[in-house]
Order: sequence, then structure tokens, then C-alpha cells
Amino acid sequence: MTVLPDLRPTTSLGRPRYEGANIRTWIGFKHFGYLLEEAVFDHFRERGLGPGALFHKHGVGVEFVESSIQLPATLDIDDVVTTSLTPIQGSGPRLRFTVRMTVDRDGQVVTVLTGRVRVVFTPSAEGVREELPDDLRAHLVSTVDELAPDAEVPAREPNAFVWDWRIPYFYCHLSDRLQHSGYARAVEEVVDRFLDSRGISIRTMLDSKGWIPVVSRSRIKVLGTAYMEETMHTVFTVREIVKDVLYTATVDFHVQRGDRLVPTATASILHGYAVSRGENAGALAEFDETTRLALLGGDR
Repeated sequence: MTVLPDLRPTTSLGRPRYEGANIRTWIGFKHFGYLLEEAVFDHFRERGLGPGALFHKHGVGVEFVESSIQLPATLDIDDVVTTSLTPIQGSGPRLRFTVRMTVDRDGQVVTVLTGRVRVVFTPSAEGVREELPDDLRAHLVSTVDELAPDAEVPAREPNAFVWDWRIPYFYCHLSDRLQHSGYARAVEEVVDRFLDSRGISIRTMLDSKGWIPVVSRSRIKVLGTAYMEETMHTVFTVREIVKDVLYTATVDFHVQRGDRLVPTATASILHGYAVSRGENAGALAEFDETTRLALLGGDR
């Protein structure tokens, strides 16, 4: 018998956390991701399968293995966000959703995020207890490593910035592994460290130009499992300048196991600066030559 997936859309309301309002009252990109994750959990909660029930009753955890978001408008700390989540049918073990986030601005509905997210279920350390409903069982995998078995560590380019760090427990879930939001945090931090290394730290640009970094597009794809307290090698590479107001960059993650590096995730972002003060506050800033050369390594 063919079991049809439950494709009913769901809608949830949420507010961004104050933690994300780092400059003025605008919310940073990773907090969009937090709201997205909560919308997915609310989708399962409507079926009585929130993350707690999935773990304790069924012995499985939810793994966010891919997210791709575009941010066409800013999000403010006092906004109430409506997240519309629609499951879509597809082949393979990944459970797919499209997502749209909106806010009310002076009686107008404004879209602040569009994108997609993919999840799977993995067994907890104690193993699966009660079987999942039939339409969800197809999305249970033994480990996320089987989703991209042929992943390779990409060649490191001259302009690359490398940051090594120990995976802390507070970036992990299911007691032992790095979770999707941990990668989002790492993307944000590696950008901060990269800019500082090039002499254009966030504080420097804020004080001297009134510019703050903004992300217009972000994608994170998990390729394998990274475990608590492993050493993560993070490689950040600026790819190109777009119209002197944005730049594209990739972030590659791999852990050291014995004498080899194992890829665990890859990410990409579209980044720029917004003016933080004055009558042009919120507008994209145009890169000057110093900024452009710093981003590209000073040799292009």
C-alpha cells in the first residue's frame, strides 16, 4: 500500500528574540533561522509529534539538513512574524517544506523571508522505540552521513580564511552532535573573525562609516555528523563582489578524524552593509576601494 505524505500547510506566529537585535533594533539573519525551525516544530506539534514526543515516545530526533532563505526586507524586534510552512512531495528521505514569513507594517503585509528547509529523523543513542507514523517513517535515516556519502573536502583557495574551533555542547542536540543552528552561529562568527582579520572589523566599520553587515541570502547544507568536542575546521572564502554593494562567500566545514578531514557541512551567503544612521539608514552602502580590497585579499 502506498502511504501518501501529509501535505497540509501550517501557520505559526512568533517574535524574534532580543538577542538578535545587535545593531539598533534590526534582527540578524540567524534569528530568522530560529523562527523557521520553530515553525517546523509547530508543524509536527499539530500532529502531536513535537520534538519532545518524537524523542521520548519514538526515540528519534529531528535533524535540519538543509535550509535556503532569502531576506527581502528587514525584521524588527517588535514584529510579530507569521510563518507559513507548506510540505512538498519529493523523492528521497528528506522531508521538504517551502516557507514564507510576513509581518504587518502599517496595515500592509510585508514578506521578510522566502525559502525552503529539509529535515530527516535520526535515532537517538537509545535507539528507536515506537515506530513513526507511516508517512514519516520514510524520512528516518540511520545517520545524516548517508545523505551525502561522496562529499569531498574542497580545495582551499589563496583568499580563504581558516578558523578552527572546538564544538561546544551548547551548539549540539540529541546529547552528542552539532545541530543546524550551531552551523548558523558558526557562519555568523566566521564572518566576524574574517572581517577583523582584514582590518575592517564590524566595530571599525560601524564607528568609522556607520555601516553594519547584513545578509540577504543564506544556505546551509549538512553533509555529515559532527560530534561534540570535535575540532571543526571552518574555511571562509569570498567569491565575488556584486555591483559594489554585495559579496558572495562560501563556508566549508570539516572535522579532523585521525589523519583525514571529513566534510560535515557547506554554506553560502550573500552579504553586504547597510547604513545604520542618518536619513539613509537601512539602505545598502556602496563599497569603497579599501573595503573591496580587504574583502578580496588586497591583490585584485
